[in-house]
Amino acid sequence: MTEYCRNFLALFPIGHQLPAALSFCKMLCTSLPGICFWRLALRLGGFTMMRPLLCSLLLTACAFAQAPQNAAYTQTTASLVALERMWNEAQVNRDSTAIAAMIGDRFTNTEYDGEVSNRGKFLADFADPKFKPTLMNIQNVHVEVYSTTAIVTGDYHTRGSYASKPYEHFGRFTDTWVFQDGKWLCVASHSSLKK
Repeated sequence: MTEYCRNFLALFPIGHQLPAALSFCKMLCTSLPGICFWRLALRLGGFTMMRPLLCSLLLTACAFAQAPQNAAYTQTTASLVALERMWNEAQVNRDSTAIAAMIGDRFTNTEYDGEVSNRGKFLADFADPKFKPTLMNIQNVHVEVYSTTAIVTGDYHTRGSYASKPYEHFGRFTDTWVFQDGKWLCVASHSSLKK
């Protein structure tokens, strides 16, 4: 690290702990190598005037550094909500191929009644001809993304019949998705009834 960077970081007691401060400092030192922040600070009336200016520059650089991440987060969130809606459509249309493409090999489902099933049982139950959903709707969907894992929660409303007996459920769901092999796969799903 150059002397200029060390001088810059010395102005901030916590600057050495922030990766953004180091990146910003390296950018300044490579683009403006002749600037000595010590001399500049003394010319401007000491560190009292210099510190707010440099803090503003550092915060601006950090804000711009995070902008692409926010755009990616928004795109990921929209993709996951779209996958959840496609899942609902596949359920109503009884498209087991679409559902199979959306769930991981070690998928686990926990139903509102406590029944737990793995991928094979879930797909077999889904293909059961007695199961005839007519409506599957989600709302109040919330997505939390953690690198290559995402948790999607929300409310659901489903209606249909099973073995000629009508049902209608209002509940909440939690789905866990992982980004694997270039796509999002649901690896766990849980639902519980509201009424």
